[in-house]
Amino acid sequence: MLNKVGSLGGLFSQKVEHPLADPRELKKIIGALPKDNAFKSLDEIAGWLESLQAADDIPVDRFHDAVRQLEEAAQPHLKRLTKDYLHAARLSRTEEKRLWSINCGFWTLLAGAYERCLAEMAAKPRAAEQLKAALPAICAHLIGALAAILKWEQFHYGPSAGLLWQRLGRALLRAEEAGAAGKAVQFGAPAGLSSPQQEYLKAMVFQAASMDGLLPLEIELAERLIAHFLPQFVFTAEAVHDCVYWVDLTLAQAPQRLARMPEQVLPTLRFFKPGPAHAALENLLTTLQRGGDIPPDINFGGQYYPKTVIPVLRHLATYLASIPPQRKHDRHRVKHRVAVLNGLVNAFVAFSGEFGGRPAGLQMESWVVENVSRGGFGAVVSDMPADWLKVGALLALQPEGGDNWLVGIVRRYHRATESDARVGIETLARQAVAVELRQRTASSYAAVGGVPALLVLEDSAPGEVRVVLPPMTFDLRESLEYTAGGKRHLLAPVALVEQTADFELARYRQELVG
Repeated sequence: MLNKVGSLGGLFSQKVEHPLADPRELKKIIGALPKDNAFKSLDEIAGWLESLQAADDIPVDRFHDAVRQLEEAAQPHLKRLTKDYLHAARLSRTEEKRLWSINCGFWTLLAGAYERCLAEMAAKPRAAEQLKAALPAICAHLIGALAAILKWEQFHYGPSAGLLWQRLGRALLRAEEAGAAGKAVQFGAPAGLSSPQQEYLKAMVFQAASMDGLLPLEIELAERLIAHFLPQFVFTAEAVHDCVYWVDLTLAQAPQRLARMPEQVLPTLRFFKPGPAHAALENLLTTLQRGGDIPPDINFGGQYYPKTVIPVLRHLATYLASIPPQRKHDRHRVKHRVAVLNGLVNAFVAFSGEFGGRPAGLQMESWVVENVSRGGFGAVVSDMPADWLKVGALLALQPEGGDNWLVGIVRRYHRATESDARVGIETLARQAVAVELRQRTASSYAAVGGVPALLVLEDSAPGEVRVVLPPMTFDLRESLEYTAGGKRHLLAPVALVEQTADFELARYRQELVG
């Protein structure tokens, strides 16, 4: 996955001690890392971590010191590449995979290195004595690295192996056995403190928050909000009132919702409940919705407008409640295909009816629907399309054998394999009309810049209509108009309902004007 540093060739053939075992060499190597090329620096650091794992003769205390310093040296480069991954306007699939691999690969190597520290401490009494004082930090940093793998797998909407949770549990149990699970250690920023138990709880809350319904940037913001409110969540060895999730630290199994108690009450069971954190999340959500500012003590890693944070807070307040959301409608198993068109422009063509049942010349996907409900359906996507498939994508869908089109929105997205995925789709409309909207100026009915849109003909308030618009179209100060059947219709803005990178959904009052 990651290339080893080329300069290492031949070092071990002479059976000399690893260069990173020498404090002066270690300092020199870290000092020589490129400061203006984050990708190259992180690749070199990853190469050194790989070489450390291959070295059998390095003393464990020097091994740990080298790993610790390499992790510290990697931090600014990790931040830079994570920012590139989350904020680039449109990454190609190749560039996305490149950034994802270097980041996830680093955390994988780092976790393996810290696990080696613990393994040597368990096998060698002298090593255990040498690193006794460092044990809480080793466990905390190991859990943090494994949790970072969990996050990067979620960025990719990929499956997380249950083995990851077994490794997390093993690290926490090791800290508990040493009486160090709650011991505060330096973590992250110079003034940052955490503990093995806190890092494990953060991963557990992250897992409970159903991140497959968020975009990568929203996942990042959600993790930072969880970290901010972490002291108010409750982690316990007993199933107290309002516990929502449980986990067995010895099993290769992610935390499970506590619908009922596990069959066996074992000493390795741990439980989690939102506690006061849920009220704190809701209070912040209310503050921002009323026009308040984001508290300066929340570290988002950058500056964000409240409108970016509000959907994330709403999601966390929903899924980290004492009673998590249940399905609104029963799902029924089916097996049939649907034709899928991506984006508003393609949906406009489909609903315009100008090209018959299936518009010719458009790139159309064929997905298999597995289950349906009144609110939507779940589908399997094989040979995933290019970069457009994501949470919030707007779709036009036509069931096999039918001539009617539906409007849907991808609400959940999970990779089953590298090429296949499962998506949850909310049905936005079963009836819609394609119209070309024009801005109505204050001085005349003149049209300026027509835009394609869909009028949703169901589930609207009396006198209103919901309209699917291109991004950055809705404006409370501007009315729009369209012509249908030789008559002009005026749309007066009421409210913006939803906004994504693909579309806007807004409410308008509709009036016939001529």
